[in-house]
Amino acid sequence: MPKVLVSDKLSETAVQIFRDRGVEVDYLPDLGKDKEKLAEVIGQYDGLAIRSATKVTEKLLEKADRLKVVGRAGIGVDNVEIPAASKKGVIVMNTPFGNSITTAEHAIAMMFAVARQLPEASTSTHAGKWEKSRFMGVELFNKTLGVIGAGNIGSIVIDRALGLHMKVLAFDPFLSEERAKEMGVTKVELDDLLAKSDFITFHVPLTDKTRNILSRENIAKLKKGVRIINCARGGLVDEEALAEALKEGRVAGAAFDVFAVEPATESPLFNLPNVVVTPHLGASTTEAQENVALQVAEQMSDYLLTGAVQNALNMPSVTAEEAAVMGPWIQLAGYLGAFVGQMTDEPIKAINVLYDGVASQMNLNALNASVIAGVMKATNPDVNMVSAPVMAKERGVQVATTTQDKGGVYEGYIKLTVVTEKRERSIGGTVFSDGKPRFIQIRGINVDAEIGEHMLYTRNKDVPGVIGALGATLGDLGVNIANFTLGRSATGEDAIAILYLDEAISDDALAALQNTGKFIQARRLQFEM
Repeated sequence: MPKVLVSDKLSETAVQIFRDRGVEVDYLPDLGKDKEKLAEVIGQYDGLAIRSATKVTEKLLEKADRLKVVGRAGIGVDNVEIPAASKKGVIVMNTPFGNSITTAEHAIAMMFAVARQLPEASTSTHAGKWEKSRFMGVELFNKTLGVIGAGNIGSIVIDRALGLHMKVLAFDPFLSEERAKEMGVTKVELDDLLAKSDFITFHVPLTDKTRNILSRENIAKLKKGVRIINCARGGLVDEEALAEALKEGRVAGAAFDVFAVEPATESPLFNLPNVVVTPHLGASTTEAQENVALQVAEQMSDYLLTGAVQNALNMPSVTAEEAAVMGPWIQLAGYLGAFVGQMTDEPIKAINVLYDGVASQMNLNALNASVIAGVMKATNPDVNMVSAPVMAKERGVQVATTTQDKGGVYEGYIKLTVVTEKRERSIGGTVFSDGKPRFIQIRGINVDAEIGEHMLYTRNKDVPGVIGALGATLGDLGVNIANFTLGRSATGEDAIAILYLDEAISDDALAALQNTGKFIQARRLQFEM
């Protein structure tokens, strides 16, 4: 009988699901706060069910000899070291949709609160004052709401805002014009949204591209009198610059549920009269907490008893029978998607996948999900193979699958092509007999590239001296090359190189390569191994 430890608070109903399904469970909701005790006992369990208090670190995983699955009741997995779990062979699951409505509703509630100064008015009235003239608010009706991020939660906010008869502008690089029209919003660039919105709300993850998206520079572009709502992630807004704009009256108000540093015991936004703050309550409703608890218990039980995988961040949704055969191909599909996702800066309109030979006979839904997740992870690291197809559909990305069985050099292969307004980009790969994925074609150029965690892609004209310049430049900067693959379309035409490096190449090294004048493109790539 598999055995699960619940180390954070879950409802009794969720705990009972494990028991009813034949899983032994120990419910110790305070154990997650005791790192040493948790490390002592974790080796006894096949599954670990958590919320946010338990930290699943590489050090803890070293003690987890029996552990097969970690289930997070909620969407955020900042407290789980996923790469370490993957190396250990531990599946990490979350519940990505259980609190979407709750988080969206909190953003709408915060919008009302800051528009009508509700918290401050409540405090004043409780104090026996009757300051009716002091708390003059504004209506949401007919105001312009700028939504940054039109994915799962953002789309719910949009739906509610349209019901309030607000005009909605949306900034999302992956939102197509067609999908925007279906949703009833106007797709705009970020600068337009900043200049025209009466309210702005954020619904994006914290990534390198979104970090500080409302910077001091962008705060200067805001429409005078705007109100800012952030119930997404801390770090999206320069809190100090926003506080200055609030004090100066350029920004009329703000409502924040998340902060750059949490728990937030201090912030430039605290104690300002036109700011509403809450302690990360976006997912804190009875319904949401119960939903995610029930979901994680069901998902973990299904995996431990049948091998079925749902909502995994480091494993595709496949049956137990399929997993053994498909594993390397699913890994390849994800690498192909990750390559294209990291190479593509403009919105993607279509994802086309060709499966040949043995690959065409596999679970194509799982392979497609891995491809799409790989593409989307470049801008949304929280995406998984269950939510990725949903996200693609929401953003109007067309996904097409073709199968064939032509045979040839390889027993099977996968070719991925993505389409944007400006170009098509393609890459092909296969799995060798040793079970290792390889890139075999990039931009129509044949290669045989081993895939590593840290890689470098370069493109140049096929002229003498390029390889020497590449090797010399990297050598001078102490960059060690583990594997080096070259290819060209024809003599004197396009040529590419893809290098597997011992560590991530620095910005300085990339700049040094560009400064040689020999490269059309030099791009850092990273793959989850």
